[in-house]
Amino acid sequence: MKATVFDIYGRKAKEMILPSFFSENVREDLIFKVLESKKKAQPYGPSVVAGKQHSASGIIRRKRHAWKVSYGYGISRVPRKIISQRGTRFNWIGAEVSGTRGGRRAHPPKTWTNQYKKINKKEEQIALISALSATAHGEYIKKKYLTLKEKKIEAPFIIDDSVTKIKTKQFLENLKKIFNDLYDAAIPKKTIRAGKGKMRGRKYKKSAGVLVVIGKNEKLNINGIDVKQADKVSIIDLAKGGPGRLTLYTENAIKQLEERVKQ
Repeated sequence: MKATVFDIYGRKAKEMILPSFFSENVREDLIFKVLESKKKAQPYGPSVVAGKQHSASGIIRRKRHAWKVSYGYGISRVPRKIISQRGTRFNWIGAEVSGTRGGRRAHPPKTWTNQYKKINKKEEQIALISALSATAHGEYIKKKYLTLKEKKIEAPFIIDDSVTKIKTKQFLENLKKIFNDLYDAAIPKKTIRAGKGKMRGRKYKKSAGVLVVIGKNEKLNINGIDVKQADKVSIIDLAKGGPGRLTLYTENAIKQLEERVKQ
């Protein structure tokens, strides 16, 4: 499988043979499985000291003929807090344990427990290869970007390594020449959400746009466009919301991705 390599001016410079992972079958089931496991769950639970902020626990001993024992008083032996005292006589009420008023919960959700699902390394590796492969298949890109249904897509998109030396204005001009009719979908757009979501902390919606993948030793800072290094790019970057994101690779990035996939 071959692909065109563009220069920094958006012109076709040469062709390169693509690594085999761009031709692999796209396992959508594994992609969605990994995305589900990577979802960040908001840890929740009561305070660690909820229901225990008093001196009830341990006051009542469990032996006979000792100071402050509940033995012989016809009461259950639960932790109690003292309301008043007269000699060896106490006015006390149960506290702290879950069966008492104001006590802690029996088995509350704990914020320090694992909130994430585990996934096999091999499955995650296949899902990454599938996500990369989907960026080279036009049908998956059309499925993800509804505005591109009638467009002709020749993916993947590869650019010369010298792209990391140009500035934002020139980069966007060259992007127009590389993507042509796809340029509108490549630029992320931020819109106000319709419906009640505006009142629930998600007022704005943002389209995916293009992802630029560069080599691990390269640097590129483009305002408003996602840029990831080849050793750090993840399934979330490539396939959040479904496989087939518009992706622009540098030559270095493709070589390093090939090494990463082989490991």
